[in-house]
Amino acid sequence: MLFCTKLGNEVNILKIDICPLCGKSRFEKVMTCTDHYATGEPFEIFRCKDCGFMFTQNAPDENVIGRYYESPDYISHSDTHKGLMNKVYHGVRQVMLSRKAKLIRHNCDTSRGKLLDIGTGTGYFPHFMAGKGWEVSAIEKSQQARTFAKEHFNLDVKGPEALDAFPPQSFDVITLWHVMEHLQNLNETWERLSVILKERGVLIIAVPNPSSFDARHYKEFWGAYDVPRHLWHFTPSVMQQFGAKHGFKLSGLHPMPFDAFYVSMLSEKYLGRRCTFLSGMFTGLKAWFASLAKKERSSSMIYVFRKK
Repeated sequence: MLFCTKLGNEVNILKIDICPLCGKSRFEKVMTCTDHYATGEPFEIFRCKDCGFMFTQNAPDENVIGRYYESPDYISHSDTHKGLMNKVYHGVRQVMLSRKAKLIRHNCDTSRGKLLDIGTGTGYFPHFMAGKGWEVSAIEKSQQARTFAKEHFNLDVKGPEALDAFPPQSFDVITLWHVMEHLQNLNETWERLSVILKERGVLIIAVPNPSSFDARHYKEFWGAYDVPRHLWHFTPSVMQQFGAKHGFKLSGLHPMPFDAFYVSMLSEKYLGRRCTFLSGMFTGLKAWFASLAKKERSSSMIYVFRKK
């Protein structure tokens, strides 16, 4: 359960006293991380002792969290090419667009159906899938990102309120690429996804993996903790439990090996190291080899769910 405290008349802090996954309330502090993007503030990450779910405690409520995204370096909203790491991000994204389309083609019963992309950012993925013949819908919270998608791709991206407007069984495929970790109303979102996904539809979720090689290597400096924007931190076991809780079965588990390179470079930057590109690439390479031996150690994971 989420409780909000107030500063004056404004709700500003989320206090979690009941685990959103198992409903228990036995927590332990794991570490303190820093918001390296926007404010430099410290935030604590806790773990449920019963199910292992990790979360950011005392994060800003969605009514006030906007300022934590207000950085020209927040690439999914600004589409910045500034700096070597963001150039690498854009190069890798072009490769991943094709890999995501291939993943959908291999897991979906139709080659041209209806697709919803939630947290679409600047719109590259739905634009790419529209070019493959899909009828796409997209949702994004950031007005800046929605404007970019409209101006560059002529995409009519909706705000978050649109999720409640879709009729039951509207989509063959629903995707959330590095989005679930941001969503405050976690269980409510899972329930809504079950309603609007067709019975034979596919739900695809990609999230960072705090049990990965690079997460264990960098600890509180791991770039993918990204507090307070990332409220939730999903291991493969926890993600499977969430799917089962809401009537989904896990039908596929796929590593995202390229993420380790970008995240490692960010982590090296947060550590204040010199030559962040080279040192990040070296750690990313070690993480990549670790994921070859055991895919559950990949920096990020893609989960493919179907309804039970």
